[in-house]
Amino acid sequence: MAVTDAAIDKIKDMIVRGELGPGDRLPPEKELAARLGLSRSSMREAVKALEVIRVLDVRRGDGTYVTSLQPALLLEAISFVTDMHDDDSLLEIFGVRRVLESHATALAAQRASAEDVSDLEREIASLPEGADIETLVEHDLRFHRDIIALAGNTYLSGLLESLTSQTVRARVWRGLTESGAVERTLAEHRALTDAIAAGDAELAEALAIAHVSGVESWLRRAARS
Repeated sequence: MAVTDAAIDKIKDMIVRGELGPGDRLPPEKELAARLGLSRSSMREAVKALEVIRVLDVRRGDGTYVTSLQPALLLEAISFVTDMHDDDSLLEIFGVRRVLESHATALAAQRASAEDVSDLEREIASLPEGADIETLVEHDLRFHRDIIALAGNTYLSGLLESLTSQTVRARVWRGLTESGAVERTLAEHRALTDAIAAGDAELAEALAIAHVSGVESWLRRAARS
């Protein structure tokens, strides 16, 4: 593993120094191994590891390329991990999400245009009366994804996306038995939209904290029952 780690570090260093950039094709395995003073086997293992975490893209019969290195792509591994956690771990995940999403919502309030606010209002209006939980989840994901995008920070967006995957959110909402879930969610979403429209970052942040905390409270009750 130490030899493979060294190979990973050397490839990473080539990317960090700009010798390899997004979309670039790596030299052939034999040539690259010789250049870096590594064995072909350790180079092969390093490439496999970097492929798993989406740094490299191995195209059979074509070669190995550096991916786009976009945050959302590189953070996919976090989404995989959160999907596998139990409800106790979900409470910790939601605690992290509460901190990050409230900050993103505050940034959105500072940056959103009138057109952005109209998009949020249309998303709210798109949820039909009497929507089932699955439809509510889909709306909730789109609504918060749109707000987070307005923050203008791709790393923050990518990290939050990895923490709020469809599986995690669905597992939370699927078991929701409290009455009025759709109406309550819509009311909270309208309040968030109004705060963003007013450019009130502090209010938007506070409402986002309360919104996520509501789900956390339900999770705690569910864990005790």
